[in-house]
Amino acid sequence: VQLQASGGGLVQAGDSLRLSCTASGRTFRSYAVGWFRQTPGKEREFVAAISWSDGRTYYADSVKGRFTISRDNAKNTVFLQMNSLKPEDTAVYYCAADKKYLSEGFGTSANDYDYWGQGTQVTVSS
Repeated sequence: VQLQASGGGLVQAGDSLRLSCTASGRTFRSYAVGWFRQTPGKEREFVAAISWSDGRTYYADSVKGRFTISRDNAKNTVFLQMNSLKPEDTAVYYCAADKKYLSEGFGTSANDYDYWGQGTQVTVSS
């Protein structure tokens, strides 16, 4: 599975941004796709995840109510809609795929995910 993340940029606090993660390669319909973020010197932090098969979602408490994860199966793309952005949302955002979702449920650790895309920088100015 190859993942391509895009959509990052520089915005002001309170603005919105939508990230995209397009998947290609072997069959991944049984996987979950998650978004993580990372700032310098810190571990990757779980943000949200979605199941390809049934669209179930799971969010970190820090983004619940502000971020929405969704998928477009026809385009093999997962989106992360980020609203009411805060300066503390500034990070490099990564998408990743978890092939163990159907047997283990949503993972929230970076170690739970098997395939990673490149990061996309999101910067929120105050």
